[in-house]
Amino acid sequence: MAQFRTDTSRYLPNCNTIFEVVMLSDPYGNRIGPANPSGMAVDAFGRARVTTPLTLFDSSHRYRDNGLWSTSNSAGTSYAFDQNEGLVKLNVRTGANQEIVRETTKVFSYQPGKSLQVLNTFVMQPAKTGLRQRVGYFGANNGIYLEQSNSNIYFVERSWNTGALVETRVPQSNWNIDTLLGNVNTSPSHRTLDLTKAQILFTDIEWLGVGSVRCGFVIDGQLIHCHSFHHANFITSTYISTASLPIRYEIKNIGATSSNSILKQICSTVISEGGYELRGSQQAIQTAIGSPRDLTTIGTYYPVISLRLKTSPDRLDAIVILAALSLLATTNNANYNWKVVFGGTTTGGSWVSAGTDSAVEYNLTGTSFAGGRTMASGFLNGSAQGSTPTDILKEALFKFQLERNGLTSTPFELTLVAASDSAGADIYASMDWEEISR
Repeated sequence: MAQFRTDTSRYLPNCNTIFEVVMLSDPYGNRIGPANPSGMAVDAFGRARVTTPLTLFDSSHRYRDNGLWSTSNSAGTSYAFDQNEGLVKLNVRTGANQEIVRETTKVFSYQPGKSLQVLNTFVMQPAKTGLRQRVGYFGANNGIYLEQSNSNIYFVERSWNTGALVETRVPQSNWNIDTLLGNVNTSPSHRTLDLTKAQILFTDIEWLGVGSVRCGFVIDGQLIHCHSFHHANFITSTYISTASLPIRYEIKNIGATSSNSILKQICSTVISEGGYELRGSQQAIQTAIGSPRDLTTIGTYYPVISLRLKTSPDRLDAIVILAALSLLATTNNANYNWKVVFGGTTTGGSWVSAGTDSAVEYNLTGTSFAGGRTMASGFLNGSAQGSTPTDILKEALFKFQLERNGLTSTPFELTLVAASDSAGADIYASMDWEEISR
């Protein structure tokens, strides 16, 4: 269109035409366009957040400490569920080196090409000399977390990619998007972070070994992006060994403190944005075709197949999911009850590696079983007309994931047990699993 200049009161000469283009930017001054949608409205890979997220994990505390966490605490410390507040309080006294660590018994599966979003809620103790508090998506060797140490606040990237622990600690004043230091140039939101108030910490991860990590807080329903760790086109290797990690809360006296301190652990979730597809290595184990398991005593539950992660430290963080099981009752007119039990103890028998490339070991010869929590159960009947096999769990996904205590390097068993109303009844069984970590 032709342009009229008000300063000269005439049109541009020679019928020149100027085209006006609308330029939009997000609150941080980043230009928005088809190739660059607005800031936190997109996931870690730049895709608009319109896909259905798949929750890999969620934790809240309504009636008790929910059993999804392992805890390590030094003498003189305590942790307790508070029903009125619906959270767990991690309480350390004043002595140096007092510490409580809470870590999920599951490790969460990052799938290449999918943004992994982690949300944690908490209330930290007011900063004091000698006190350190941490919340985030991290384990002993790798991860991303928020830290308050003495009066300093950091986002930290922890890595074991060199074979030694390296931590990149970025102080709040150096956060590269929004420092949350109030009405200053480095804080586009003009908000002031107060960790003594309830906070929603978010982290989303673009791994593929070399992607970016975004960190920030959700305040008044707005995702405020505070800092990004960028790696692609900057580093010569991976930035962390793996993005499949646990969630962790820590409080520690790195020196003597002036008073007791409490870190309040509230809720957590891990979300795979855009769903999740199982693409791991399928494996299975079964009773030998000529040797069914004998259920010697009426009403006694015997371990038929037991699975657990290998105790080798580099396998305890593997992600293994029970995908299916099948049972076949062979004794005429006998009734059977089977259970899938988590966290019990198999006595006797031998634990056998499922292969050098597998993170799993199994036991088919256990003599007795005790403890644990029943996750699934059902009944079978043997008859002269033949016994019908039972298959379950085919779409269970992460509900039947093998777990461990990462703080003590102890794997938890997942066991198929069976009992019968007939002495000496026989049963065949198989268990299939998928190993995501390859």
